[in-house]
Amino acid sequence: MIQLSINLNKIALIRNARDTCHPDPCEFAAEVINAGAHGVTVHPRPDQRHIRANDCVRLSETSLGFNPDKAAGRGAPAGIEFNIEGNPFAAAQPSSRDGVDDYPGFLQLIEAVRPDQVTLVPDADDQLTSDHGFDIERDGERLAPVIDKLKSLGCRTSLFMDPDPSQIERIPALGVDRIELYTESYARAHEQGDFGAVLARFQEAATTATACGLGINAGHDLNLSNLRDFQIPNLLEVSIGHAFTIDALRWGIPETVRRYLETLGAL
Repeated sequence: MIQLSINLNKIALIRNARDTCHPDPCEFAAEVINAGAHGVTVHPRPDQRHIRANDCVRLSETSLGFNPDKAAGRGAPAGIEFNIEGNPFAAAQPSSRDGVDDYPGFLQLIEAVRPDQVTLVPDADDQLTSDHGFDIERDGERLAPVIDKLKSLGCRTSLFMDPDPSQIERIPALGVDRIELYTESYARAHEQGDFGAVLARFQEAATTATACGLGINAGHDLNLSNLRDFQIPNLLEVSIGHAFTIDALRWGIPETVRRYLETLGAL
């Protein structure tokens, strides 16, 4: 079964529109897990415009207990995964909002939380959302000590990547466990009704990743429509947030989780 991880950023974005603590990302994490999702994903950014650093800490300390082996007294249900995404080079930044803690820096946050999986993404601080994968030829040397550090913390590591086999072939030397294929190009092609050629690129990239000993995750603009056609060999996990939040407004969380799990089960 392909694992379903729900991205909670949009829940936090709604909360941040008001000076309030509702909706609480921790409560929604519990709801999606209770509905059958296999884990949750968050992508904290230095400006903390949606998920904040203290949300990540609270999620790691919640009764869901994502890290049973990393913190005394936290018992986790089997198979529940906490995935934190972000730019590994994002530095500490003071908060611009009263009552919001400063952003400690991405690696400092990971060291405090120690999630099950860390997905490294090359996004700039001012980007609206992630829009490209790593260039391993350019960034590999800089990434290597970061990956070593994450492994020493007991975190599975994943790199956000475009479907480019020539880049993926360079990854094993870094000691990474997985890649996350950046799927926006597939989603756009699917919207236009002519996605065969683009899907073939993703299939080739996945085949290359498997040959390199890498696990395969995928995410960005996947939804119930395009996910049904995302026939990728050896896909392990998808991360879905924007579309999931919209669908949950229509059908509620339990039914939306059920529909995504049903779709994943058919792949």
